[in-house]
Amino acid sequence: MAITAHETDHGTDDRSLVELIEHCAELKGDLVAFAQSSRFDRWLTPLLLEAAGPERRLDEAEAIRIIDHFVLRYRLPDGATVLDRFVAGRRDLNEADRQVLLGWRDPVEGIFEIRRKEGAAVVLLNLVDDLEYRVYSNVGPAAFRGVSKGGFLLTCLVPLLTADGPWLISGAMEHYPKSSATAVAQAAVQLAAGRPELVFRNPEKIEQGWQQMREDRAAFVEFCGGDELVLPPAEAADLLNSYYRHRQQATVAAHPDRARGRRLPGLDFPAFQLPHDLADSDTIGVIYDEVDGMNFYADYGMLRDLFADPALAGRRQYQDLLRTYLREDSIAPLPIRRLAAAHPETVDAVFRKLLRKPGFTWAEHGEELLRRRKPWYYAHEPRPGVSVIGERLGELAAGGRQRQLTKARRLPRQAKRL
Repeated sequence: MAITAHETDHGTDDRSLVELIEHCAELKGDLVAFAQSSRFDRWLTPLLLEAAGPERRLDEAEAIRIIDHFVLRYRLPDGATVLDRFVAGRRDLNEADRQVLLGWRDPVEGIFEIRRKEGAAVVLLNLVDDLEYRVYSNVGPAAFRGVSKGGFLLTCLVPLLTADGPWLISGAMEHYPKSSATAVAQAAVQLAAGRPELVFRNPEKIEQGWQQMREDRAAFVEFCGGDELVLPPAEAADLLNSYYRHRQQATVAAHPDRARGRRLPGLDFPAFQLPHDLADSDTIGVIYDEVDGMNFYADYGMLRDLFADPALAGRRQYQDLLRTYLREDSIAPLPIRRLAAAHPETVDAVFRKLLRKPGFTWAEHGEELLRRRKPWYYAHEPRPGVSVIGERLGELAAGGRQRQLTKARRLPRQAKRL
């Protein structure tokens, strides 16, 4: 029988909530057992062995975290998750149970500050998306014994019923004391920069991110003379570090009180260093796009030469480079679109030679080609290249001295060198 929770003025009715949590615990137990069955060994076992390393040591919390990720988010070869297959295969599930389980397909990952305890629940502020969550555990209040206001939890949450209602701990939960605030905040900033989709669960952060990126791009264009550069790697790194120092100095001049007592990067502390695969290129392209943000591309000068002189399309090295740009998932359509727009008189000849299609025209077939080669790019709405973090995280990251919205730049996409 399905369990449904009844809402009151203060949230979910306590008795119904306890029954719902117990029922979710049963569903989760069945789901985990399903994931650990022999049918999934070929995918789960390698993940556990890789995490265990050569010494074959894996602590319980890490094993739980890996299994939970495998159950909810790991994509099997057909694109489905273990959760999808569980729901599809359990004919005995009623519609209410199916909806509960399918709600778990969008878990919330984060680093959470403990705001307060409320009965069997804790109210958590996700330092990454700056949203509050009322959270329960399927093992009851004992799960939160020893955690206190001001401490931190590293965990994953799934909705009990809907995303605007109470939430449930999923997988492992690690507790850090209040004294770990600075280190925890630094980890949250890194998480926001490396996985901006976690930040953008909060719609306010999307608009704030676009605004920050517009301001940053305008400053880049003014400083560098344009939004597209082609330079040797060393020159590009020097220019970008000069730009970041310029931005830092402008920020300090505008808000000197916020920088007081902080050690700021100087000439001996470059803010930007090229990855090795870019540093070994003859040239790199730096494009700061209005939508795709700032990105770096290996051997972009060579690719630009190809579009300027389509006769080069007969040379293998130029063909291989363009194929790489079309093939790699690490490269968005942006650089090809840019070059096609800059060279309308030659783009058709370049692709006719590459694709061996005499009738190809960029105007008629170009977008279709990009959508076929890079479907992942078109699968989601564009997001800003700057993740804006909340006031509380900015305050914790600065050791309590800074109260402002801070930005964490998303890691750029990079073209792989041949």
